[in-house]
Amino acid sequence: MKAASILGGYRPATATEAADVARIQAITGDPWARDTPLHVTGSALVVHPPTRRVLLRWHERQGAWLQVGGHADPGETDPMAVALREAVEETGLADLEPWPDAGLRHVVIVKVTPSAEKGEPAHEHADLRYFFATAVPAEILPETPAAELRWVTLDEARQLNGSGNMSALFDRLATLFGP
Repeated sequence: MKAASILGGYRPATATEAADVARIQAITGDPWARDTPLHVTGSALVVHPPTRRVLLRWHERQGAWLQVGGHADPGETDPMAVALREAVEETGLADLEPWPDAGLRHVVIVKVTPSAEKGEPAHEHADLRYFFATAVPAEILPETPAAELRWVTLDEARQLNGSGNMSALFDRLATLFGP
């Protein structure tokens, strides 16, 4: 699947997002290939709508509280399916459903620090972000002890990591939560 077709009719909300979408659409070859300096990933901001809370994960490599998500497995080409699989793996929540619908919510290119232990140089993720809801927030189970999970309000999420592209992601969720 060509990178340009992944984004279909997606409409960027800002000039920065439009520039990121254009970079993704210009990828030649396999957009999911992890050995390229820029490749597509899928991620999910998990929400519990009745309490208006979000689930954040501690990402040790990035040194930040972020949404869950990651790379496609071989043969995967649907970014929402990638985001869902990663969300289930990283949270232990088996009941995740797109919320409030299956729409792509945010597109951003993020820098990823090098990892000597994985043998990966610095690179960029073209992250395609979705919202998923759970009805059983107490059933979270971190994938590893270092991958702490934390349910927080949007205000608390902004205090933990409300800068840059995370702020935009939280703003988009706030609009859906309403007043």
